[in-house]
Amino acid sequence: MALDVRIEGMSVEEILALPEAELDVLVFTGTPLVFKAGTAEVLGRFEVDGQRLVAELAHVDGGGEGVLPSITSVLQAIAKRRQLREIDWIVYATNCAKPNPKLRRVLERRGFVIDHHVQKGECYRNIERTDGSGA
Repeated sequence: MALDVRIEGMSVEEILALPEAELDVLVFTGTPLVFKAGTAEVLGRFEVDGQRLVAELAHVDGGGEGVLPSITSVLQAIAKRRQLREIDWIVYATNCAKPNPKLRRVLERRGFVIDHHVQKGECYRNIERTDGSGA
C-alpha cells in the first residue's frame, strides 16, 4: 500500500478519478515531463503501447517518503482499469553522477534487474504483469 504522497498536489484517488482522455493528454503522451511527487521532483515519460504501459523514470531528485510506491500504485490501478497486460518499468539509476544506494536497494527488492535495453541503454528494468497471469 502506498503512503499518502501527493503527485502534483493530487492524491492517488484524485488522479484515478480523472477521465481517461484527460490522463492521455496530461500524462500518457510519450514525451518527457517533470512532476512533483511528495518532496521529490521526478523526470519521467509514460505511454501506452498496445497492451503495455511503459513507465520510464529518468531522474528522481529528493523524496524518500514513498514516492516510488505511490507512482507504482497509480500506474497499477490505471493499467488494470484499462485492462493492460503489463507495466514495463525502465529506471535510469545505473550510472548517475550522484547514485542513490537506497533507490538501488528498493529497486532490487522490487524485482528490478540491470538490463541493457536495445534503444535505451543500461537501466534498471522490471516487466510487471497486471493481468494476474504471471511473468
